Amino acid sequence: MGGFTVYPALDLRGGRVVRLAQGDYARETTYGDDPLPRASAFVSAGARWMHLVDLDAAKAGGYTLLPLLDAIARETGLQVQTGGGVRSREDVAKILDAGAARVVVGSLAVREPDTVAAWLAEFGGERITVALDTRQDADGTWTLPVHGWTETAGATLDGLLPHYLRAGLRHLLCTDIARDGMLSGPNLDLYLHLRALAPGVAVQASGGVRDAADVRNARLAGCAGAVLGRALLEGRLELGDALAEEAAPSC
Repeated sequence: MGGFTVYPALDLRGGRVVRLAQGDYARETTYGDDPLPRASAFVSAGARWMHLVDLDAAKAGGYTLLPLLDAIARETGLQVQTGGGVRSREDVAKILDAGAARVVVGSLAVREPDTVAAWLAEFGGERITVALDTRQDADGTWTLPVHGWTETAGATLDGLLPHYLRAGLRHLLCTDIARDGMLSGPNLDLYLHLRALAPGVAVQASGGVRDAADVRNARLAGCAGAVLGRALLEGRLELGDALAEEAAPSC
């Protein structure tokens, strides 16, 4: 597994940069309609990667950001990890052809794990990020909501992850939904749990990051990366401060 990577994130809905609170589409904050200039600013700050999400497609299916993805890849040189509404092999191929470095697969990874395992074999573990976004229920079980976190699937995080380990998973994005967009800090216990379950997988922390200390703590918990959303958009966290963690010694 390589070093630590910071992923500044842009979530798009209706062409606007937005954030949802705990994945709730009714609790949306809008930050403008300028995703390409924002991506260029990431580069100016020193970023190598970014995370791009199609929120419309996450709910309805059918990735819609191919033109934007192509422009970001061509004009900024960023490596883009992107998803939302990926439902077919053709979706994966089109997104990669448009310039993505990795395709994020979420709902389908929960609903059709054999299909996504086949994509890992075909496209390679470096081109697919499996997103097992999770919510803890009353008895402590980590459940896996799907379709923009609006529906509950029967699978659990601990039950499904071994399937992907056998399939050659290399990159796992895991959002604690309860913390997403809430600026409450990342769930370090969750990431320590994942590192124990999957020590050879690059785990990306997502949800709750407030400041550079949170980024550092995610790295020290063994995560291979952290996705930065609301704190970055609102200026609570300077991207340069977060990127300093990429150069920090491995734990």
